[in-house]
Amino acid sequence: MRKYLSIPAITVLFAIFACGSSQPSTDRINESSVTLITHDSFAVSDGLFETFTSKTGITVEQLSLGDTGQLLSTSILTKSNPIGDVIFGIDNTFLGRALDAEIFVPYKSPLQSQIIKELDHEKSDYLTPVDYGHVCLNYWKSSFSDNFPPPKSIDDLLNPLYAKLLVVQNPETSSPGLAFLLATISHFGNNWENFWKTLEQNGVSVTSDWESSYYGDFIAGGGEKSIVVSYASSPIAELIYSNPPSQTPPTGIIEDSCFKQIEYAGILKNSQNIPEAEALLDFLLSQDFQEDIPLNMFMMPVLEKAVLPAAFSTYPTIPSHLNSITSAEIDANRNNWTEIWTETVLR
Repeated sequence: MRKYLSIPAITVLFAIFACGSSQPSTDRINESSVTLITHDSFAVSDGLFETFTSKTGITVEQLSLGDTGQLLSTSILTKSNPIGDVIFGIDNTFLGRALDAEIFVPYKSPLQSQIIKELDHEKSDYLTPVDYGHVCLNYWKSSFSDNFPPPKSIDDLLNPLYAKLLVVQNPETSSPGLAFLLATISHFGNNWENFWKTLEQNGVSVTSDWESSYYGDFIAGGGEKSIVVSYASSPIAELIYSNPPSQTPPTGIIEDSCFKQIEYAGILKNSQNIPEAEALLDFLLSQDFQEDIPLNMFMMPVLEKAVLPAAFSTYPTIPSHLNSITSAEIDANRNNWTEIWTETVLR
């Protein structure tokens, strides 16, 4: 998940009241509110929650708590007296830690059976998939030519020809940075450390977050790097927001570098608004919300029947087994892997 420059961050209070008849319908809970806590890249269309409020009488307050790591850490620290009711944005790289913390109550939405089957591979009674995407290496097409073609595989980055062209994010501070580290561990197996040693020797640049990479060092933001860790949807975003308008995106992706990222939502234990929280989680899986995801968060909906915007018809078909690491493996090895990465790349 990430914010493109044309998309404003949404960190405001949603206090949208139902309109129309002064009498609530029979399926509405009495006027009440629910707090949704998210990472900073959460974004929805203006007025989207008005639909939810008009059907339920529940207003939504949205609170942003930084990146995914901060979101989870804050939720763990405040679990006895949570600052929200529903949490959105825990991804599969933090799934094991989130479940081990025992900060959620079980809930299975009646809409969960309509989720794309391949996204239900790590079943949990406590967290529900809401969107998914792929972290992938992106390259700036015009930086390459017939005489100097772009890398076709992650293996090509070992070639000195591509030295000093790559910028990545620190996996200790960035979720796409961690996802790319996991992709390299899956792809190279026991040789992943040697891959990173070669990148370090070839002059890889490291930033703390996606924004600093994409809109700092990468050509898209005026930098000099022509390869960056970003998303499979980044070329779509570049095309949508191209100025002047373009028929083809200026960026491409290296598919064998991709790592699937799934974002989950769950109801926090000790919430004082459980019925409202359940209703909100159902809404996150509704067609209204699911079809709003692509053009706001540039992630993909998990609802099987969700209709994609035309621009997303070009979203690549990436094999589900590609660079796959279970949440249990990630949770057991994350600290060791990131420590090795730090020693190899930064020291």
